[in-house]
Amino acid sequence: MAVRHRLIRKSPQQVWEVLSDVERYGDWVVGPSRAELDEGRWPELGAALRYEIRIGPLTLHNRTIVRRSEPVSVLELEADSGPLGTARIAMELRPWGEHTLIILDEHPLRGVGGSLHNALVDVAQQVRNRAMLGRLARLCEGDESPASVLPRGRGPLRA
Repeated sequence: MAVRHRLIRKSPQQVWEVLSDVERYGDWVVGPSRAELDEGRWPELGAALRYEIRIGPLTLHNRTIVRRSEPVSVLELEADSGPLGTARIAMELRPWGEHTLIILDEHPLRGVGGSLHNALVDVAQQVRNRAMLGRLARLCEGDESPASVLPRGRGPLRA
């Protein structure tokens, strides 16, 4: 299980605004080259995003569904990576003075990812999640523009 935390020098409301913006999803999440709303209204319960992840010549078509949403405090997602399985990504936003302590908890749920889960996978997730929280903090705090955090394609996804 990969659990990380980060202090973001903005209020929980300001952090939630970034988490709620579909256009910014690919700017702070490590992996997706493009993301777009698939159904519902992000980040309401049941809403889903679809996106591509490119690993060398391989392109994966993934989907993330909101499983729990308590505005300004909790966002829990289920990332579906098709044959690789699914993962739970839970984010808790805690007020910390004038700032936000975000706690990110990610672990596999189903499929190959769950059955092959081990300490080496946890290390890789820790590295990925550290980068992801760093990107989120920079977006929220205004230290970098979204384009400088993660370059991404702007065209629509293929069906």
